[in-house]
Amino acid sequence: MKKKKNSSKLDILTFYMDLVSEHKSKPESVEDFCQQINLSEDNFYQHFKSLKKVEKTVFDELFKNSLEVLNESEEFLSFDGKNKLLSLYFTFFENLTLNREYVEVVLKGCKNQLTSYKTLSSLKKSFISFVDSLEISESILPIDGLEKIQSNFISHSAWIQLLITIKFWLEDTSESFEKTDIFIEKSINTSFELIENKFLKNVLDLGKFVYKEKFQKNTD
Repeated sequence: MKKKKNSSKLDILTFYMDLVSEHKSKPESVEDFCQQINLSEDNFYQHFKSLKKVEKTVFDELFKNSLEVLNESEEFLSFDGKNKLLSLYFTFFENLTLNREYVEVVLKGCKNQLTSYKTLSSLKKSFISFVDSLEISESILPIDGLEKIQSNFISHSAWIQLLITIKFWLEDTSESFEKTDIFIEKSINTSFELIENKFLKNVLDLGKFVYKEKFQKNTD
């Protein structure tokens, strides 16, 4: 049988996902993967350095695809930050559900080790970039001199929340993963309520005062 010729990056991602889903296991090496799908190794290395890179790219592409679909909607573009984030969550998890067999195999063993999700490192960059683009911290909690710290805190907290939601979804046995939908809505609503809480604003106002008095004076 002749080797497949000139397979694209997307082709290889699809081949990999199909293979993993079908066999419920990951290939042991690039050589093993290429042999099973009849792909030349040279063709593989034109696009990826390793199978780990393929796995990272799959999650990133699922996220980017979700965002592309949403950006085609004028309604989504008119949403505030909270509703954009909710829409992104629901669309992204629909994509994950469509590929659940693959995701379960690739993330096997990670259910109780959220910090070990190295496979999601590319997704993390794209997700944090998306959260930053919502300008949640600037629109809700404007604090002179602390915007960068505040923005980083919110975006990285949002990332941890996404990891927790993925873990919840992996363990969800409810029909149509309806419990995950409820979890998404409640957790994001709670997060935004915390951010918008007047008590929190007062605490940050105090922090702003202390920052100006103790740190800015020392640099004058």
